[in-house]
Amino acid sequence: MYLDVLDLRNFYYRTQLGRVAQRAIRDKVVEIWPEAKGQTVAGFGFAVPLLRPYLAEARRVIGLMPGPQGVMPWPAGMENVSVLTEEGAWPLETGMVDKLVVLHGLEPSDNQADVLDECWRVLGPGGRALFIVPNRSGLWARTERTPFGFGRPYSANQLEAQLRRHSFVPERAVPALFAPPSHRRFWLRTSGIIESAGRRLAPWFAGGVVIVEVSKQVYAPRKPGLKAAVRRPLRALEGATQPAALPSPRYCRNLR
Repeated sequence: MYLDVLDLRNFYYRTQLGRVAQRAIRDKVVEIWPEAKGQTVAGFGFAVPLLRPYLAEARRVIGLMPGPQGVMPWPAGMENVSVLTEEGAWPLETGMVDKLVVLHGLEPSDNQADVLDECWRVLGPGGRALFIVPNRSGLWARTERTPFGFGRPYSANQLEAQLRRHSFVPERAVPALFAPPSHRRFWLRTSGIIESAGRRLAPWFAGGVVIVEVSKQVYAPRKPGLKAAVRRPLRALEGATQPAALPSPRYCRNLR
Protein backbone atom coordinates (compact mmCIF):
# COMPACT_ATOMS: atom_id res chain seq x y z
CA MET A 1 0.00 0.00 0.00
CA TYR A 2 1.41 3.35 -1.08
CA LEU A 3 1.63 6.30 1.29
CA ASP A 4 0.07 9.56 0.21
CA VAL A 5 2.43 11.90 -1.60
CA LEU A 6 1.70 14.64 0.97
CA ASP A 7 2.89 12.40 3.81
CA LEU A 8 6.08 11.62 1.90
CA ARG A 9 6.67 15.30 1.11
CA ASN A 10 6.12 16.32 4.72
CA PHE A 11 8.53 13.67 5.98
CA TYR A 12 11.41 14.41 3.59
CA TYR A 13 11.09 18.18 3.37
CA ARG A 14 9.52 19.30 6.64
CA THR A 15 11.05 17.10 9.36
CA GLN A 16 14.63 16.95 10.55
CA LEU A 17 14.58 13.15 10.52
CA GLY A 18 13.41 13.17 6.91
CA ARG A 19 16.27 15.47 5.94
CA VAL A 20 18.69 13.12 7.68
CA ALA A 21 17.33 10.18 5.68
CA GLN A 22 17.33 12.18 2.45
CA ARG A 23 20.94 13.28 2.89
CA ALA A 24 22.23 9.82 3.86
CA ILE A 25 20.62 8.02 0.93
CA ARG A 26 21.36 10.75 -1.62
CA ASP A 27 25.04 10.85 -0.65
CA LYS A 28 25.26 7.12 -1.26
CA VAL A 29 23.49 7.43 -4.62
CA VAL A 30 25.90 10.15 -5.72
CA GLU A 31 28.82 8.02 -4.54
CA ILE A 32 27.62 5.19 -6.79
CA TRP A 33 26.70 7.47 -9.71
CA PRO A 34 28.88 10.59 -9.44
CA GLU A 35 27.62 12.08 -12.73
CA ALA A 36 25.02 11.65 -15.47
CA LYS A 37 26.14 14.17 -18.06
CA GLY A 38 24.03 14.00 -21.22
CA GLN A 39 21.97 11.08 -19.90
CA THR A 40 18.30 10.54 -19.16
CA VAL A 41 17.69 9.98 -15.44
CA ALA A 42 14.30 8.82 -14.15
CA GLY A 43 12.92 8.02 -10.73
CA PHE A 44 9.88 5.94 -9.77
CA GLY A 45 7.91 6.08 -6.53
CA PHE A 46 9.07 9.04 -4.47
CA ALA A 47 12.62 9.24 -5.78
CA VAL A 48 12.69 12.97 -6.55
CA PRO A 49 14.68 13.92 -3.40
CA LEU A 50 17.53 11.83 -4.83
CA LEU A 51 17.44 13.27 -8.36
CA ARG A 52 18.35 16.89 -7.61
CA PRO A 53 22.15 16.41 -8.05
CA TYR A 54 21.53 15.42 -11.69
CA LEU A 55 19.34 18.37 -12.70
CA ALA A 56 22.25 20.50 -13.87
CA GLU A 57 24.10 18.03 -16.13
CA ALA A 58 21.60 15.36 -17.18
CA ARG A 59 19.97 15.65 -20.58
CA ARG A 60 16.58 14.93 -19.01
CA VAL A 61 15.30 14.21 -15.48
CA ILE A 62 11.86 12.63 -14.99
CA GLY A 63 10.02 11.91 -11.74
CA LEU A 64 7.41 9.14 -12.14
CA MET A 65 4.88 8.94 -9.30
CA PRO A 66 2.36 6.07 -9.13
CA GLY A 67 -1.36 6.78 -9.19
CA PRO A 68 -2.17 5.25 -5.76
CA GLN A 69 0.44 7.57 -4.21
CA GLY A 70 -0.40 10.79 -6.03
CA VAL A 71 1.84 13.40 -7.59
CA MET A 72 3.29 16.75 -6.61
CA PRO A 73 5.13 19.36 -8.71
CA TRP A 74 8.93 19.07 -8.54
CA PRO A 75 11.43 20.70 -8.34
CA ALA A 76 10.29 23.81 -6.52
CA GLY A 77 10.96 27.03 -8.36
CA MET A 78 11.79 25.29 -11.64
CA GLU A 79 9.92 23.73 -14.54
CA ASN A 80 7.96 20.69 -13.38
CA VAL A 81 9.43 17.29 -14.34
CA SER A 82 7.16 15.01 -12.28
CA VAL A 83 4.30 13.06 -13.83
CA LEU A 84 1.51 10.80 -12.55
CA THR A 85 1.65 7.30 -14.01
CA GLU A 86 0.24 3.80 -13.72
CA GLU A 87 2.44 1.12 -12.21
CA GLY A 88 2.46 -1.01 -15.35
CA ALA A 89 2.22 1.68 -18.06
CA TRP A 90 4.85 4.40 -17.85
CA PRO A 91 4.64 7.25 -20.39
CA LEU A 92 8.21 6.63 -21.58
CA GLU A 93 9.55 5.16 -24.78
CA THR A 94 11.20 1.76 -24.62
CA GLY A 95 14.92 1.97 -23.92
CA MET A 96 15.09 5.75 -23.39
CA VAL A 97 16.38 5.78 -19.77
CA ASP A 98 20.07 5.57 -18.92
CA LYS A 99 19.75 5.66 -15.12
CA LEU A 100 16.71 4.74 -13.01
CA VAL A 101 16.18 5.22 -9.26
CA VAL A 102 13.34 3.39 -7.46
CA LEU A 103 12.52 4.64 -3.94
CA HIS A 104 9.20 3.83 -2.21
CA GLY A 105 8.11 2.32 -5.52
CA LEU A 106 8.71 -1.41 -5.12
CA GLU A 107 8.07 -2.44 -1.51
CA PRO A 108 4.59 -0.81 -1.20
CA SER A 109 3.33 -2.08 -4.58
CA ASP A 110 0.80 -4.88 -4.94
CA ASN A 111 1.90 -5.33 -8.57
CA GLN A 112 5.64 -5.69 -8.21
CA ALA A 113 5.97 -7.80 -11.37
CA ASP A 114 4.41 -5.01 -13.44
CA VAL A 115 6.71 -2.42 -11.88
CA LEU A 116 9.81 -4.49 -12.59
CA ASP A 117 8.68 -5.20 -16.14
CA GLU A 118 8.35 -1.47 -16.77
CA CYS A 119 11.76 -0.83 -15.21
CA TRP A 120 13.26 -3.34 -17.64
CA ARG A 121 11.38 -1.92 -20.62
CA VAL A 122 12.35 1.73 -20.22
CA LEU A 123 16.04 1.04 -19.54
CA GLY A 124 18.29 1.11 -22.56
CA PRO A 125 20.88 -1.63 -23.25
CA GLY A 126 23.60 -1.27 -20.64
CA GLY A 127 21.38 1.01 -18.54
CA ARG A 128 21.62 1.00 -14.76
CA ALA A 129 19.03 1.06 -11.99
CA LEU A 130 19.16 1.54 -8.22
CA PHE A 131 16.48 -0.19 -6.14
CA ILE A 132 16.30 1.27 -2.63
CA VAL A 133 14.16 -0.68 -0.15
CA PRO A 134 13.82 -0.98 3.64
CA ASN A 135 16.30 -3.40 5.17
CA ARG A 136 14.43 -6.13 7.00
CA SER A 137 17.26 -6.33 9.56
CA GLY A 138 17.41 -2.58 10.17
CA LEU A 139 15.64 -0.39 12.70
CA TRP A 140 13.81 1.75 10.12
CA ALA A 141 11.63 -1.14 8.92
CA ARG A 142 10.43 -1.76 12.49
CA THR A 143 8.67 1.54 13.08
CA GLU A 144 5.73 3.13 11.29
CA ARG A 145 6.86 6.64 12.15
CA THR A 146 8.74 6.83 8.83
CA PRO A 147 7.87 5.73 5.25
CA PHE A 148 10.31 2.84 5.58
CA GLY A 149 7.98 1.08 8.01
CA PHE A 150 5.39 0.41 5.30
CA GLY A 151 5.41 -2.25 2.62
CA ARG A 152 7.61 -5.30 2.33
CA PRO A 153 11.18 -5.04 3.67
CA TYR A 154 13.97 -7.00 1.99
CA SER A 155 17.36 -8.44 2.63
CA ALA A 156 19.98 -7.92 -0.06
CA ASN A 157 19.78 -11.57 -1.14
CA GLN A 158 15.98 -11.47 -1.41
CA LEU A 159 16.02 -8.33 -3.53
CA GLU A 160 18.77 -9.61 -5.81
CA ALA A 161 16.92 -12.88 -6.36
CA GLN A 162 13.73 -11.06 -7.33
CA LEU A 163 15.61 -8.78 -9.72
CA ARG A 164 17.33 -11.75 -11.38
CA ARG A 165 13.94 -13.31 -12.07
CA HIS A 166 13.14 -10.20 -14.11
CA SER A 167 16.34 -10.45 -16.18
CA PHE A 168 18.34 -7.79 -14.31
CA VAL A 169 22.02 -8.39 -13.58
CA PRO A 170 22.90 -7.40 -9.97
CA GLU A 171 26.16 -5.46 -9.84
CA ARG A 172 26.47 -4.65 -6.12
CA ALA A 173 24.48 -4.27 -2.93
CA VAL A 174 25.31 -1.62 -0.32
CA PRO A 175 23.62 -0.50 2.92
CA ALA A 176 22.83 3.09 3.89
CA LEU A 177 20.98 5.09 6.54
CA PHE A 178 22.68 3.96 9.74
CA ALA A 179 21.32 6.67 12.04
CA PRO A 180 18.43 5.50 14.27
CA PRO A 181 14.88 6.54 13.29
CA SER A 182 14.50 8.89 16.22
CA HIS A 183 13.32 12.50 16.35
CA ARG A 184 15.35 13.15 19.50
CA ARG A 185 17.77 16.03 19.21
CA PHE A 186 20.81 14.00 20.27
CA TRP A 187 20.41 11.41 17.51
CA LEU A 188 19.67 14.07 14.91
CA ARG A 189 22.80 16.03 15.81
CA THR A 190 25.03 12.94 15.73
CA SER A 191 23.49 11.43 12.58
CA GLY A 192 26.47 12.41 10.42
CA ILE A 193 28.95 10.75 12.77
CA ILE A 194 26.81 7.62 13.02
CA GLU A 195 26.47 7.46 9.23
CA SER A 196 30.23 7.63 8.76
CA ALA A 197 30.83 5.00 11.42
CA GLY A 198 28.11 2.76 9.99
CA ARG A 199 29.74 2.71 6.56
CA ARG A 200 32.96 1.45 8.07
CA LEU A 201 31.12 -1.14 10.16
CA ALA A 202 28.63 -2.12 7.46
CA PRO A 203 29.34 -5.89 7.53
CA TRP A 204 28.36 -5.98 11.22
CA PHE A 205 25.94 -3.06 11.51
CA ALA A 206 22.70 -3.17 9.50
CA GLY A 207 21.64 -0.01 7.70
CA GLY A 208 18.08 1.21 7.40
CA VAL A 209 17.93 0.60 3.64
CA VAL A 210 19.43 -1.78 1.11
CA ILE A 211 20.58 -0.32 -2.21
CA VAL A 212 21.03 -2.78 -5.07
CA GLU A 213 22.52 -1.60 -8.35
CA VAL A 214 21.58 -3.62 -11.42
CA SER A 215 22.30 -3.40 -15.14
CA LYS A 216 20.34 -4.37 -18.22
CA GLN A 217 22.33 -6.67 -20.46
CA VAL A 218 20.92 -7.38 -23.92
CA TYR A 219 22.79 -10.03 -25.86
CA ALA A 220 23.02 -10.07 -29.67
CA PRO A 221 20.81 -12.74 -31.29
CA ARG A 222 22.63 -15.74 -32.67
CA LYS A 223 22.73 -16.07 -36.44
CA PRO A 224 21.15 -19.24 -37.84
CA GLY A 225 23.57 -21.95 -39.03
CA LEU A 226 23.55 -23.82 -42.34
CA LYS A 227 20.28 -25.35 -43.30
CA ALA A 228 20.02 -29.13 -43.19
CA ALA A 229 18.67 -29.37 -46.72
CA VAL A 230 20.91 -28.00 -49.50
CA ARG A 231 18.94 -26.60 -52.38
CA ARG A 232 21.46 -27.50 -55.13
CA PRO A 233 23.72 -30.30 -53.86
CA LEU A 234 27.03 -30.92 -55.61
CA ARG A 235 26.89 -34.15 -57.59
CA ALA A 236 30.48 -35.43 -57.81
CA LEU A 237 29.65 -38.45 -60.00
CA GLU A 238 27.13 -36.70 -62.20
CA GLY A 239 27.44 -37.97 -65.82
CA ALA A 240 29.26 -41.22 -64.97
CA THR A 241 27.89 -44.46 -66.50
CA GLN A 242 25.92 -46.84 -64.32
CA PRO A 243 27.87 -49.99 -63.27
CA ALA A 244 26.94 -53.24 -64.94
CA ALA A 245 24.52 -55.52 -63.14
CA LEU A 246 26.02 -58.48 -61.26
CA PRO A 247 25.37 -61.95 -62.71
CA SER A 248 22.66 -64.02 -61.12
CA PRO A 249 23.61 -66.78 -58.63
CA ARG A 250 22.24 -69.53 -61.04
CA TYR A 251 24.63 -68.35 -63.79
CA CYS A 252 27.54 -68.54 -61.45
CA ARG A 253 26.72 -72.17 -60.48
CA ASN A 254 26.63 -73.20 -64.15
CA LEU A 255 30.18 -71.94 -64.63
CA ARG A 256 31.59 -74.33 -62.02
